[in-house]
Amino acid sequence: MNKSASGIRSFPKNYWTAIVMEFFERGAYYGVLSVLSVYLVLSNEEGGLGFSREAAGAIMGTIPPLLYFLPLFAGALADRYGFRNMLMIAFSFLATGYFLTGFMHSYGLVFASLVIMAIGAGLFKPVISGTIAHATNEKNSTLGFGIFYWAINLGAFFFPLVLVPVLKRQSYSYVFWMAAAAGTILLLMNVFLYREPEHVREKVPLTKVFGDMALVFRDWKFILMILIYSGFWIMYFQMYGTVLWYVNEYMDMTPVNNAVNALITWITRAPSQWKFDVEHVTVINAGVIIVLQLFVSRIVNRFRALPTIITGITLGTAGMAILAFSANAWVFVTGCIVFTMGEMTAHPKFNSFVGLIAPAGKKGLYMGYSFFCSVIGSFVGGFIGAPLYNFFVDNQGRPDLLWLIFSGIGLTSVVGLIFFNRVAIHKEQRSS
Repeated sequence: MNKSASGIRSFPKNYWTAIVMEFFERGAYYGVLSVLSVYLVLSNEEGGLGFSREAAGAIMGTIPPLLYFLPLFAGALADRYGFRNMLMIAFSFLATGYFLTGFMHSYGLVFASLVIMAIGAGLFKPVISGTIAHATNEKNSTLGFGIFYWAINLGAFFFPLVLVPVLKRQSYSYVFWMAAAAGTILLLMNVFLYREPEHVREKVPLTKVFGDMALVFRDWKFILMILIYSGFWIMYFQMYGTVLWYVNEYMDMTPVNNAVNALITWITRAPSQWKFDVEHVTVINAGVIIVLQLFVSRIVNRFRALPTIITGITLGTAGMAILAFSANAWVFVTGCIVFTMGEMTAHPKFNSFVGLIAPAGKKGLYMGYSFFCSVIGSFVGGFIGAPLYNFFVDNQGRPDLLWLIFSGIGLTSVVGLIFFNRVAIHKEQRSS
């Protein structure tokens, strides 16, 4: 057997182009997201926009849901008009949205600029994953999508760790212009390097998209599972909202700074002044996934899907609860790591579980709608996170109560999935 048929060398040039595109796009997105919620509420004197928490929460509760919802239509448009054409539109929106956001200061214009960015990101998502699907086969698809997932987290790790701290010291606007530069690079890659995948274009009418949506939303079991699982994502999106506010305003990360600087000095034999800041919350999440995802995946693959998802949400809930125990820097880092372990445990198994409960011949359709938990989680998390933070942290000085409330949401998801497993899944298995 030819080893290259399923190894690194088996992937065509267009696959690697898509991987680099994913790295730049996700790097730009998470680079911005790692500081966006803080930038929105910082005073003008501190380099921010000075919006209220509720105003910032409205943005954080609108942009990610839009980004996750648009792929429903973008996939059909890409099949109809071509992947390359759709990427050209997506990258134009991305670069324009990021560029304009760096200039805007009024709430309405900032909001509008970020919506332009989100449209670009939403159009990009299904096209690039579709490109990976077309560039892989049964023998190398597992490796191909593994590298793809790794590229996502490498971008989310590298940009906030290396670029964002340097750029924001000059101005937060530079972070957005960096993302716009990444969008411009993506445009050039699309013009000179990307090639249209060899596939038959399907002129799928948008009425079919709405018809499929109605079909899925009539499946009460699937929708109930999505609603229950959304509790985890309400917690998850706090990592880009309330948790960043908490780090910026309450956390003393000196113990972590001292440890990291001592390590850097020992390695480089030169003084170091590294400082943990809000963008490094994203770095923790992506770094843990890069290092441990393969190890965790090997373990969870041995177990059934739903119990594994429940275990993952339990870990995520524990990670959020750890933040309530102490304001110590190492306790905070531990909580973030435990939370990410929960994400790594639950998320890979979720798609396989969707495949198990999907009707015959509808697995692909249901997979496409499985991300609705992210739509709901980011929407609810953004809109409730701000007023809760304002009430418990700003007014009462009790961040521990805030984290316990979000932990309670995670615990509700755990209990809900346990009952879902007993009532919806086991009952169906007994009757079949």
